[in-house]
Amino acid sequence: MTTASTASTGFTARGAGPADPVAVVGNGPVGQTTALLLARWGVPVVLLDRRPERDPIGSKAICQQRDVLDVWEAVGAGARIAAEGVTWTTARTFYRDHELFAYTLPDHGRSAFPPFVNLSQARTEEILDERIAAEPLIDVRWGHEVTGITEGPGHVELACGTERVRASYVVACAGARGDDVRRMLGVSFEGHSFDDRFLICDIRTDLPGWSTERRFYFDPAWNPGRQVLIHPCPGSTFRIDWQVPADYDLAQEEADGTLDRRIRRIIGDRGYEIVWKSVYRFHSRVADRLRAGRVLLAGDCAHLVAPFGARGLNSGVADAENAAWKLAFVLHGWAPERLLDSYHAERHAAARENLDVTSATMRFLVPRTDEDRERRRAVLDRAVTDSSAWPEVDSGRLAEPFWYSDSPLTTPDPERARAVRPPRGSLPPPAPGTLVPDAPVRVAGRDGRFRELARDGFLLLTTPGADGGDAAEAARRCAAPVRVLDLAAIDRTGTLAETLAVTPGEVWVIRPDAHVAAVVRGGTAAVSAALRKAMSLPELPAGKEEDHGVLPAGR
Repeated sequence: MTTASTASTGFTARGAGPADPVAVVGNGPVGQTTALLLARWGVPVVLLDRRPERDPIGSKAICQQRDVLDVWEAVGAGARIAAEGVTWTTARTFYRDHELFAYTLPDHGRSAFPPFVNLSQARTEEILDERIAAEPLIDVRWGHEVTGITEGPGHVELACGTERVRASYVVACAGARGDDVRRMLGVSFEGHSFDDRFLICDIRTDLPGWSTERRFYFDPAWNPGRQVLIHPCPGSTFRIDWQVPADYDLAQEEADGTLDRRIRRIIGDRGYEIVWKSVYRFHSRVADRLRAGRVLLAGDCAHLVAPFGARGLNSGVADAENAAWKLAFVLHGWAPERLLDSYHAERHAAARENLDVTSATMRFLVPRTDEDRERRRAVLDRAVTDSSAWPEVDSGRLAEPFWYSDSPLTTPDPERARAVRPPRGSLPPPAPGTLVPDAPVRVAGRDGRFRELARDGFLLLTTPGADGGDAAEAARRCAAPVRVLDLAAIDRTGTLAETLAVTPGEVWVIRPDAHVAAVVRGGTAAVSAALRKAMSLPELPAGKEEDHGVLPAGR
């Protein structure tokens, strides 16, 4: 995508491009994704990182969720990451010698990707680097530590030592160690840290039958009173996380042979190689503001959560997509600058949700009071024989998209229930605020996927009985890229209509990040109102039929 419109959509951008690039601070996966998505919208990017070069070591964030793979596929990387990673669909949970339960992960529609794949962060970064190298709109600068941030009229100036970088906006993806960036912005980072540590080892060995499932152990004999998590990775490698005491000493365990004995109590008497090892302390923190003037905070720079449930990197990629389309719309003059306020509204709510979910998990994994410890023991004991206790066993609710039901961009639908957090292992029915399900479609004689269409701009999907002319007129009145498609014409298998549970006469308004902005019944005015709300454009005065809302670029 070299402009804000693509050959697949046939849209022509109305509005000038940005005068200055967007600066992305931090060249980890969230920063890489942000840069690639901005470039896809035709926005030039300067990608800064204080390190001298990439550090290609360690599994780190390994668990990539289906919808994140879909975002990466929009920039040409998702299918490669999925193909190289280890696919798993089953999560098993054990207590001592008992398997309590296992569940498979759901899918509305027919996704192109598995629920999760495991691939080391280092390899994911390499694949994203290849895509960046092929993108002329992205200028990568290693060895650029940001030491000052100054906002001026219509721009931001970043000090990197003696060099000055001028940008239209900044996306701060500086990671968990982004304290200096937050301090320069006057952003607080409230929360707490957990005393217990977690030992992480990437171990190359042969464990037959363990290569396609995640295993979680409560109080196993080989780590009594604590937990162990095991994830399969490519190349016969397994990531093992042990909960260990606050005073854990890795060097001492290596020296006296305890680490070898620890590993062998899991894998038995077979050969192995330690590929990487580290000790982590987990945190639960969120920035008080995710927008500070012309700077947006994303990923670990904006929020830190415990990794059980794989909500760190996965939520960071969602930050990147949310920021990228909104910055592009503002910079191309399709939407007012106040659209960026919705970045904080939506992604801060998502961060709070992730904190809520992961903090509940950590209270169960690392109880701080005698009462909490007793409750956990009672729940686990009961779960051995009583399946009604299984929902109370919290080994980490796996990552899922956040639902923008309460977003200022979402138009509620009185005929559909508001999307709220469903039971673990399930998804809410499609409704305003949710991510649309994927399904095979056929457009202009070509087979494709619905989410590919949804990410090329706004999409108006008309159902049988809806007046396509009303939707087309609403699209004509909009300055931004908007496409109108007839559901019956593209949904050859019926999968999409079934999973959306459409009713006659509806127009589905889909955002550029594939979330449902509205389900509208009515004429052009109703569709236009939902579109305008989804872009933070003001409501039109009664009787005013024409207002494309074109704005000066960057305003």
